[in-house]
Amino acid sequence: MNPAKIGKDIVAGNGKFVILGGPCVAEGLDICMQIAAFLKKACADRGIQYVFKASFDKANRSSGKSFRGFGMEEGLKILAAVKKELDLPVVTDIHESCQAEATAEVADILQIPAFLCRQTDLLVAAAKTGKAVNVKKGQFLAPEDMKSVVGKLADAGCKDIMLTERGTSFGYHNLVVDMRGLQTMREMGHPVIFDATHSVQLPGGLGNASGGQREFIPALSRAAAAVGIDGLFMEVHPTPEKALSDGPNSLDFAGAERVMDEVLKIYELTRKM
Repeated sequence: MNPAKIGKDIVAGNGKFVILGGPCVAEGLDICMQIAAFLKKACADRGIQYVFKASFDKANRSSGKSFRGFGMEEGLKILAAVKKELDLPVVTDIHESCQAEATAEVADILQIPAFLCRQTDLLVAAAKTGKAVNVKKGQFLAPEDMKSVVGKLADAGCKDIMLTERGTSFGYHNLVVDMRGLQTMREMGHPVIFDATHSVQLPGGLGNASGGQREFIPALSRAAAAVGIDGLFMEVHPTPEKALSDGPNSLDFAGAERVMDEVLKIYELTRKM
């Protein structure tokens, strides 16, 4: 496997496990600091590498009236502050090619949203920054289709590639996870991350917003760890019912710790097999 180097000290793959976690959207500096500080300690206590995750803009909200964030400039300031104050690498989404360069000045991983995973110009722009790139597999793609995504990134010079499974569309307002896809993508030679929280999302399930079934997060996470993953992506909020985006499929602090503990036990077991 070609491990992915993240920032100065973190490596994903080849026996190195990583957590990408935080709120769906950067709701404000104080709440981001609270979540990042909690996850940093929780991961450190368990010997896990940690990258703070928050989006500066949610450009694909179900409703045009939903909270998207404070915009790119203010959102990146929040991420930069968390990175500096807590000495953490950060990951955030980009939605347009023109966002790549400025975002790369702050983020250690540029993340490509699932809906945009085949957008060649976006992939190339992210690759050319020299930063690690995490691509979420489109809900509409077969796992083997990600080989072309990897090819686009590699051809543009990206050396640190990560692929994330986040569920596949199954009828209306529903997703399923085909665990075979984790193996298929890992065979492409790059670290694979399991998105534990978006995989239980019910896209557009609330009419003007997405719903979610967080009660299934632990079971799916355990299953993914048993198949084989190199990291876990999860959205975490101290009070998910008050989160400004993706609350129904976010974990609270206790839930996040439970998932980490269960996944780590299985991850360590599979490494011995």
